[in-house]
Amino acid sequence: MVSVEEKVVIKFVVPTPVGFRVRTTESYWSLLLMKHPEIAGRERDVQETLLRPDRVYRSRHDGRVHLFYRRDGVYHLCVVAKRLDEEGFIVTVYVTDSIKEGEQVWPMSV
Repeated sequence: MVSVEEKVVIKFVVPTPVGFRVRTTESYWSLLLMKHPEIAGRERDVQETLLRPDRVYRSRHDGRVHLFYRRDGVYHLCVVAKRLDEEGFIVTVYVTDSIKEGEQVWPMSV
């Protein structure tokens, strides 16, 4: 029997202001579009949210998970990413009218 390996194609890697890069693959991006069709055509907005978020929160349930928020009209675009050392990956992306509670990690108030 022949084993067929799926080739992993990186769609993008974006640095974040909280010290790690976030990546996603072509196949995972396609899955996100099926689950959240409202992000179709918004790849650049997702990258901008990671690169220049308005706020970043650490999840209350998993300290490795960060929620990146950027204003999107009357709503917010939220990119949820899981950090693994200096790299991370997108868990999900969605549009929301509220920001989830958690520890704000960026920007830090002085």
